[in-house]
Amino acid sequence: MKLANPAPLGLFGFATTTWLLSMVNAGWLPATTVPIVLAMAFAFGGTAQFAAGLMEMVKGNSFGFIAFCSYGAFWWSFALFVRFFAVGVPAAAVGWYLLVWGAFTFAMWLASFALNRAVFLVFLALWITFFLLGLSPLLGAPALTTLGGYTGLLTALFAFYLAAAEIINEAHGRTLLPVGVPTVRLATSAHPAE
Repeated sequence: MKLANPAPLGLFGFATTTWLLSMVNAGWLPATTVPIVLAMAFAFGGTAQFAAGLMEMVKGNSFGFIAFCSYGAFWWSFALFVRFFAVGVPAAAVGWYLLVWGAFTFAMWLASFALNRAVFLVFLALWITFFLLGLSPLLGAPALTTLGGYTGLLTALFAFYLAAAEIINEAHGRTLLPVGVPTVRLATSAHPAE
């Protein structure tokens, strides 16, 4: 039995939610639009992406399982925090929350070296985004939030392209949107170093 590819669902959920929040962070949308971001975070960025992760687990894809379930949980935690728990929380704590996610994303980026170039670019742009957004409140540098908004938009575009490539290429049975070869594969030797 052929299972559906859950990656486009997870990637589109991630890309569209990241796109909306990054428009706020970059200053393209006012802060009053955050409720629409939260709705998207609960429904598409959180729930649909988490579901995609569970489907990746069924297919035996550890990277997809960890990535989609983790970022689905990120969107749930972000939406819950902003909607219900943000009052009175120091800015430094928010900064550390984002830096922890940046550290997790950096580890995922290292794993992505063995995957296609598009996945590598998504995770590269994402860990930079998290670090910029996390350092902004810690350093008292609001310009880093704006810059993080722009790198977030770049992240969203990379993820959107990858989602589109996965679904379009599969639907057409051939590569119309290339995703690139793996960036690096660690060489293994049959003879251990002496």
